[in-house]
This record gives sequence, C-alpha cells and structure tokens, in this order.
Amino acid sequence: MTIKDDPAIRAGVEAAHESFGLSAEHAELRSVVERFARNEVAPVIGELYEAGEFPYEIVAQMGRMGLFGLPFPEAYGGMGGDYLAFCLVLEELARVDSSVAITLEASVGLGAMPIFRFGTEDQRQEWLPRLCRGELLGAFGLTEPGGGSDAGATRTTARLEGGEWVINGTKSFITNSGTDITGLVTVTAVTGRGSGGRPDISAIIVPTGTPGMTVSKKYSKVGWSSSDTRELSFDDCRVPAANLLGQEGRGYAQFLRTLDEGRIAIAAMSVGLAQGCIDESLRYVGQREAFGHKISEYQVLQFKIADMEARTHTARLAYRDAAERLLAGAPFKRQAAIAKLVASDVAMVNAREATQIFGGYGFMNDTAVGRFYRDAKILEIGEGTSEVQRMLIARDLGLPART
Repeated sequence: MTIKDDPAIRAGVEAAHESFGLSAEHAELRSVVERFARNEVAPVIGELYEAGEFPYEIVAQMGRMGLFGLPFPEAYGGMGGDYLAFCLVLEELARVDSSVAITLEASVGLGAMPIFRFGTEDQRQEWLPRLCRGELLGAFGLTEPGGGSDAGATRTTARLEGGEWVINGTKSFITNSGTDITGLVTVTAVTGRGSGGRPDISAIIVPTGTPGMTVSKKYSKVGWSSSDTRELSFDDCRVPAANLLGQEGRGYAQFLRTLDEGRIAIAAMSVGLAQGCIDESLRYVGQREAFGHKISEYQVLQFKIADMEARTHTARLAYRDAAERLLAGAPFKRQAAIAKLVASDVAMVNAREATQIFGGYGFMNDTAVGRFYRDAKILEIGEGTSEVQRMLIARDLGLPART
C-alpha cells in the first residue's frame, strides 16, 4: 500500500493542501505540479541524489512546462503568472525533493528576476527568453569566503577600463554556477567609494565561459546533493560596460530587494519539505506494525504527526501572507522574514520528528526522510540565516541597530 492507496491517508494529506483562498488558476497549477513531482521526480530523484548528479532531464521537463518562466511576462517568453504561483510550485517540488526546487528557485529568483527588475530592455531581450524556457540557468554571485552574512563587506572589485569591466575576486556557495546549461552569473563587486569612504557595490552580468572566470569543482555538501553549488574566481575577467545591471553603485540595494522576495520562496520550499515529512510519516505509520498493532494506533505518534501538521499549516499561512502583500504592492519585508524564520524552523523540526518516527530507516540515505533530514538545515542558512531574520524583524519593529 502506498500513501495514495489509502483513502483516509490521502484525504488527510489533501486536506493539508486545500485550495481555500487560492484562485482557480493557482489551485490548478498547484495540482499539476503536485502530480509532476509525484510521478516524474519522486521515482528518479533518490538515485540521482545519492550519485550527486544534476537532474538535467527533470530540469528540461520543467522548462517545457513553463515553470522557469512562470512569474515573467509573455513578452519575454514567460507565462504571465505571479510570485504566489511561483511559490506554490516551489512548495510542491520541495515536498518531494529540495535539490530540484532550489535549482528552479535560484535560476528564477536569483538569475532571471534581477535582470527583469533592474536590467535594460536589451539585457531582458538577450537573456530572459532562454532563461524562461529553461534552456539556460542563471546564478547570482553575492557571498564571498569569510563574508557570510556580511554581504556589505564585498571584496570583489570591478573597474572600468577601455569600455570594459575588469573583475577580480572570489564568490562562494553559488547555486547553478557550473552546470552544462548555466548561461550567466551576476556578480556584486565594489566599483568605487562613496561618501565617507563606503564602498559602492554594483551588479555585473558575467556570461558563462568568459575568460578570467574560473568555475571550481562542486562542493561536497551535506544535502541538496543533486543541485549545483560551486566557488567562482575572477582574475582580470573582462565584460562589456553594458553588462552593468541597473545603476552603478546600486547593486547592494538591488540585491536586498531580491533577498526579500527570495525569503518568501525559501519559506515555500521549507513548507514543502515539512509537508513531505508528514506525507512520508503517514505512509509509514499506516504500514509498520509493532507489538501487534499498526503504529498509527499509538497516540504518541498521532500527536507527533498532529503537531507536524499544525506547524506546517501555520508556516504555509505565513508565506502566503507575505506573497500576497508583495503582489498587492504593500510592505512585506517583515512578513517575508517572519515566514522564512518560522518555515525553516518547521522544516527542521518536522525532519527530525519524521526521522524519529521512522527509527533506523529514517537514518538511511536512500529514504525520502533521510534526504529531508539532510536538506532541512540549509533552509535556516540560505537567503539570510535565522539570526539575520530576527535582526530584520527587530529593526522593522523600530528596535535600535547596533552602533
């Protein structure tokens, strides 16, 4: 028996994904991607994950479905959807596998979205159609060795010389930066000094294969094993002056906006992982017997799963609220930080509880629960650590910054 064979279990899971509050289009999209994740991703991702292989065929399928172009206008090859639709897709993908979800999230949210929001019309026409089709993946190079959460302490530099930006420096933990279909990496670099000697940070598009850019081998990671994450180094890497993204000196401010949106996306992924833990736990307790009874009959496990469901439901409401505020043009920074903080914590707790429910089987890498446990921790780190989220919430409440 599988989780979809038992009507009671199926009803419980689907209740968690009720479409209350969603438009008909959003509900249908969620359903389509749920089926895709269950039927196409789930059967193959375990083997790819354990081998550390990038899921090229899955990415190609998502491209054909239009998922990479979901939140972009049709004029650029997109689907004309919105950010809530994008988050619903991420939730359903992460419900089965986070490597696939982060590949989509990074290419859309970090690769294509900054070009759409801040790029020139020429830059949009050059890059967005292929990014929207999933033919190319995009990446964003912000984090540096030793920098961590202090993205303002950028050491990578870029100077104008003969109509070209000459870039020098190193970027670390860059998702989608070294696949066979990576098309560009937008990097932040110090391009001058402003008042008081503070660095002016700009964003510059660097196409894959540009001389002077070196892509390191893949990191050996605890989780997200089927996603591509690498270090990049730039040694007198030259690109045209026209590759500046947005205004010179505004790169850091641009990326702060990108991060605010990205936190909602990571919250949606976290909810998906948390829901996947519930799915797997319901399936397992319906099959496993101990001391002469199905373990689903034991109240201690019922309460564990009930708590998992309550936490996940709350986190889902938080990220949808932030997304709705974004779409309405209302302030959403605090709500995005709350959603990311709450949802990533829920993902970690649910992954731990699911592993406990599975016992020794939950500690096996070839189980979905084992993958969820490995994948959950990075959700508390990427797009700003949990400590950074608390700082952002405190500042938005008017509490003083450290001077």
